[in-house]
Amino acid sequence: LLMLVTLVIAPNIKGSRSWLRLGGGFNLQPAEFTKFVTALMLARYISNPTVNLQRLRDALPALGIIILPALITIAQKEVGVALTFGAFLIMLYREGLPGIYPLLIILSAVLGVFAVTFEPIYVILALLALALFAFRFIIPHYDRTKKTALSFLWILLICSGFVLVVHTGLSYMPDHHQKRIKVLVNPNIDPKGIGWNVTQSKIAISSGGAFGKGYLQGTQTKFDFVPEQHTDFIFCTVGEEWGFLGTLAVIILFLALMSRIISLAEKQRSRFNRVYGYCVASLLFFHFMVNIGMTIGLMVVIGIPLPYFSYGGTSLWSFTILLFIFLKLDAHRSTRI
Repeated sequence: LLMLVTLVIAPNIKGSRSWLRLGGGFNLQPAEFTKFVTALMLARYISNPTVNLQRLRDALPALGIIILPALITIAQKEVGVALTFGAFLIMLYREGLPGIYPLLIILSAVLGVFAVTFEPIYVILALLALALFAFRFIIPHYDRTKKTALSFLWILLICSGFVLVVHTGLSYMPDHHQKRIKVLVNPNIDPKGIGWNVTQSKIAISSGGAFGKGYLQGTQTKFDFVPEQHTDFIFCTVGEEWGFLGTLAVIILFLALMSRIISLAEKQRSRFNRVYGYCVASLLFFHFMVNIGMTIGLMVVIGIPLPYFSYGGTSLWSFTILLFIFLKLDAHRSTRI
């Protein structure tokens, strides 16, 4: 309900309408709270003994629970936050969603990158060459039938159509979104414009060396060369001030936290608890992967915080509540349900 209210009354802040002004300089972003609410809803639905995610009729409602808040978030012009809801697919895969769906998502991402990087005709020709090679040298001789050839043709047509749709759809996206995607592929395309953040972030991290420059001694961050260094680009501050060892320590701590959550989730007697635990781990992993990835130029800059590091009240509340609900559920693990 807060998400819907935000659509109507929220002011326009940097092109998005996702923050509620509560007075006294205090702002609230309901989309952040929607993450743990969605996790609870998914856990409630999937914990039903009759739900089997390998059946399409059972998988669709789970996907609907994920897609609905994502669509409202997109309507608020917060595409980056909307993408975080895709993290729940990791949990769905653990709970029985057929592996073909994650595979299709990965292949779509790869094709999307190629569609943005090269002209569609070159990508389609490469797909055709790959299909002919697979049909000729990988498929056994006795399986090279007309039916198999038609299957390859359909796959080729679907992939080619996807490439054309992505390439065409890119031209209809807002200009700053187009540039962000193109900067990921070619960082030098606009180094003083949309690529400034990533370029300065990489300079800051690399200048930290092995041991860093010391607390509050980073020149790139101290003199504000890196915008949003206290929120989305907080990791570059860690890299410049604490060096390679500091960033390695942060990564190890996050991996240890996520591993611990997954380990506890697997020990739960209740499917509800296990599903929720995997939701927590999935959200943390997505934020961890994307935030650090975008500061070093491996991910598109979509403006999501690094959990428990980035400045921001709503984000900190959201991740704290998300984690402590799971701690409370785990506290009752020995209780029969």
